[in-house]
Amino acid sequence: MKKLLSILCCAVILLSVSSCTKQYITPNPNKTVYTDVTSTDWVAYTDGAGVKSYQLPINVDELDQASSDFDGVIVSISYDGGNTYEQLPEVYGNLSYSFTYNLHNVTLYAQTPDGTTAVQPTDPMKVKIVLVYSN
Repeated sequence: MKKLLSILCCAVILLSVSSCTKQYITPNPNKTVYTDVTSTDWVAYTDGAGVKSYQLPINVDELDQASSDFDGVIVSISYDGGNTYEQLPEVYGNLSYSFTYNLHNVTLYAQTPDGTTAVQPTDPMKVKIVLVYSN
């Protein structure tokens, strides 16, 4: 009787383990876009509230409507040719950097940290834009 019960328990365990299926989920790959920026690329800008800054529009073809609506965008800048990046928003060299994004576009802004004066960045930089896909 013990032998029959042992065999029955082993069979139940084997059947329950073998019925499990593994499900593999392939994540959507993130995309990274790099661009080099010079001081002459920045354009003076005044918003509707009269706040002055310099702006730099960057065309990002990979930022389609779905990405603009649902995904995340991370922007970082580098002053040393891409060896070190600092994520925006950021205050660096007494300049406050921020960004906005929409369909096919990321726009960087530069102004003083208190937001009262537009200051044009003078150093060349490398910009890294990472599109973080979400579902």
